[in-house]
Amino acid sequence: MRATVIHAPHDIRVQEVPDPVIQHPTDVVVRVLRACICGSDLWAYRGESARQPGQRIGHEFLGTVEEAGSEVNGFAVGDLVVVPFVWSDGTCAYCAEGLTTSCPQGGFWGSVGSDGGQGEAVRVPFADGTLVRLPAAAASDDHLLTALLALSDVLGTGHHAAVGAGVKRGSTVAVVGDGAVGLCGVMAAKRLGAERIIALGRHPARTDIARDFGATDVVAERGDAAVAAVRELLGGEGAQAVIEAVGTEQSMRTAIGITRDGGSIGYVGVPHGSGTGLDLGVMFDRNIALRGGVAPVRAYIPELLPDVLSGTIDPSPVFDLTVGLDEVPAGYKAMDERTALKVLIRP
Repeated sequence: MRATVIHAPHDIRVQEVPDPVIQHPTDVVVRVLRACICGSDLWAYRGESARQPGQRIGHEFLGTVEEAGSEVNGFAVGDLVVVPFVWSDGTCAYCAEGLTTSCPQGGFWGSVGSDGGQGEAVRVPFADGTLVRLPAAAASDDHLLTALLALSDVLGTGHHAAVGAGVKRGSTVAVVGDGAVGLCGVMAAKRLGAERIIALGRHPARTDIARDFGATDVVAERGDAAVAAVRELLGGEGAQAVIEAVGTEQSMRTAIGITRDGGSIGYVGVPHGSGTGLDLGVMFDRNIALRGGVAPVRAYIPELLPDVLSGTIDPSPVFDLTVGLDEVPAGYKAMDERTALKVLIRP
């Protein structure tokens, strides 16, 4: 079959790889119907995250079960499923707590020795603990299928940030980052009842989506100017809840600067170059809480799925460019050059 591999920075290729096969009785093979490129994939693409030459890549996908191991009880051939970006056994103490990303038997798609999501098919370990079944009718609804793909990562990650930031009904929220995760953080904050949502971003195409998702204000400034602009909007104080969806030193400094004393930051931006960006003294003095990390999206899908199916929330606008599998290298280039927000892949 064909799949996406990375050989070196800026060297993404689609090439022939071995077909996935059942290796353990708890495995299934999923035929991929939709996949996408994540902003975090760009760190490998740019050489900021190490990868082995020829390593598979991609971790957001959904599809149909093509083959099931003998010990798989919850899924059958032909089932439409969404696949979280981390597989998990569903039985350990961490999975029981909803922290599926810490499952001792879990792992990330595209890690060394595993399949990546940007291909024609994927072997899924621990299918019963990992997969979530979708209505069969969704397979023939192109718009809904695209919205459901967001459950594999970006929507749940935005939700995780909002939860970490303590968003609740009536909250004032600020969102640092106008990428797909930040936009889904806006959507999540609105869904949780935030009264005022300030989106920080300078790209009109993206901030227009932010407004559609529920943002009440947009701040285009960066750095100290952004901090001043947010505080001016809020009468000199910061936001009660701040979502950090970038992962750089500057974005974290901005997040701290726009948080109200006693407020919370929910951080989900994959850290890169942010080793000195956290001023614990400032956070200590101002009683600012920090929560977040890699999102356990498997735990959030049952909560978010009904709202996507009903159309109460529709994250599909974050996908603004669609490519076939052969065009995936061009999709990476488009996201790297910021001519695309998030690239949808139709294998």
